[in-house]
Amino acid sequence: MATPMRILVVEDSALIRRRLLDTLAQLGGFDVLGYAESAEEAVEAITRLHPEIVITDIRLKAGNGIDVVRHMRAHPYDPKPIIYVLTNYAYPEYRHECSLIGADDFFDKSTEYERLLDTLRAVA
Repeated sequence: MATPMRILVVEDSALIRRRLLDTLAQLGGFDVLGYAESAEEAVEAITRLHPEIVITDIRLKAGNGIDVVRHMRAHPYDPKPIIYVLTNYAYPEYRHECSLIGADDFFDKSTEYERLLDTLRAVA
């Protein structure tokens, strides 16, 4: 049996976070290390917990997911985490910027949630 992948969720909406955490539990193959609601909490958790996957929203209680992606790609984490952006603000400019700064994929919460799940199934 494969070792579960360590995952951190960066999401400030309790409702969406609960949905995502429940979905990850149903999928199996993941060890959810916890969650963060702000960019600062995310950076601290990533540095301390070394997740293999980070799912981040763009808009957070403080800071934003784009800053989280920038931080992760500017530091030599081992292992280098997979970064997925999951947001309601799926503007083309955000997609483009996230791609440029090193996010592995970008998902619209309202129209691409199933695609995120398919992507997670493929890496688990």
